[in-house]
Amino acid sequence: MTIHREGYPSIAISAVLFIIINLLSFAFISAHIPILAWLIFLVTLFLLLFMISFFRIPNRKLTINPAEVICPADGKVVVIEETDDVEYFHDRRIQVSIFMSPANVHVNRNPISGEVVYNQYHQGKYLVAWHPKSSTENERHSVVLTNDRTTILVKQIAGALAKRIVNYLSIGQKVEQGRELGFIKFGSRVDVLLPPGTKINVHIGQVVQGGVTVLATV
Repeated sequence: MTIHREGYPSIAISAVLFIIINLLSFAFISAHIPILAWLIFLVTLFLLLFMISFFRIPNRKLTINPAEVICPADGKVVVIEETDDVEYFHDRRIQVSIFMSPANVHVNRNPISGEVVYNQYHQGKYLVAWHPKSSTENERHSVVLTNDRTTILVKQIAGALAKRIVNYLSIGQKVEQGRELGFIKFGSRVDVLLPPGTKINVHIGQVVQGGVTVLATV
């Protein structure tokens, strides 16, 4: 396991606060209320470990197959439905949505290899990630990847806690399946819009792993 570079500033700040809070606690509280000082230590240690865990990148064997669309994120499948895409395709698409809780790994990965033909950031609201309108009204970053087999749209969507979406791609860039697409801080969801008729390999409620679980066959 390694720590994602997006986490370095947050973890550093958390570590400094952990040290300062506990130095003050043991200097001024422990002599009078030792139980409270230890409680503060345990709570702040938990928060520091949670921050480190949030930015973890576990060691995994990624799934690489040009005939498959791989899940772009860890989490739970919360939506599989046909929808009208009004952003790029302007037609019917199959939408698969993956909800990421704060406990999930938050690295987002390219579901397919191909070329980036669309890349757009949208300002918006911070509705809870499972809200039906979060796909079109929340802050989000959309990219379209295309190859000789399929063309898909991937949306990184902010939620009530997620306040920063990071996207590493640019138009015209050639990307590889499983490589990093971006990162969303503190819980949200990722939508994948697929062509009609695509065989979906996941089901509602399924827990998936980004870069590993096969989302669809093309």
